[in-house]
Amino acid sequence: MHILWINPVGTDAFDADVARILNLARLDGTQVDVVSLPAGRPQHLEYHAYEGLVVGDIVRLTRQAANSYDAVVIGCFYDVGLREAREVSGRAVVTAPCQSATAIASNLGNTFSVLVGRRKWIPKMRENVHLYGHGHRMVSMRPLDLGVHDFQADHDRTCDRLLTEGRKAVQEDGAEVIILGCTAEFGFHETMQNALGVPVIDAVLAPFKTAELLADLAQRFGWYPSRMWGSEAPPEAESTAWRLRWNA
Repeated sequence: MHILWINPVGTDAFDADVARILNLARLDGTQVDVVSLPAGRPQHLEYHAYEGLVVGDIVRLTRQAANSYDAVVIGCFYDVGLREAREVSGRAVVTAPCQSATAIASNLGNTFSVLVGRRKWIPKMRENVHLYGHGHRMVSMRPLDLGVHDFQADHDRTCDRLLTEGRKAVQEDGAEVIILGCTAEFGFHETMQNALGVPVIDAVLAPFKTAELLADLAQRFGWYPSRMWGSEAPPEAESTAWRLRWNA
């Protein structure tokens, strides 16, 4: 199977690390491509206004990938553009971190906590968790007071913050599972699991392995994305008549 990972930011700073992680985690026979957006796009999506600037890019990349990829992963825990991308993905499945991670966590424990970078992120992420039907399992969202580009800047500092808030989430909030609430929080989940004694869900691995699973189910059992009712795709006739530039 062939999977496209989209880092929806205007920097390739995370591309090499994400590609390395995915290639170590992939099944035999899975091919992975990692892309980011052109320069001139926001270099992080910590503000919703920035999200608005990149949704069009995500939709265009997904539509372009529809005929050549089995799955597309949107690499942001806001799950930015997920619903929009799914409309134009053809037979390719589309996954994103928050929906994937919360589904996995809900199968591994009764409760979970999400460790996020900043308080700014919490309202949107909390809304998504409830939208996905897992709000009753989430006992807390704990901010680390770190921005997207801070996580990998000082490994020891980030690890200390994650362990400190992770312990509080388990011991004080009653979390049975921890979710790392940013794709830039990669490289810490194994250390945290060993220290905390609970599953720690990595936001890069969760949507990628979900994409592999769903792509496999599509190939083996014909479980491709629905195109009925709310999942209906935009009519090709309209795209042609309006001269929509999907490749722009």
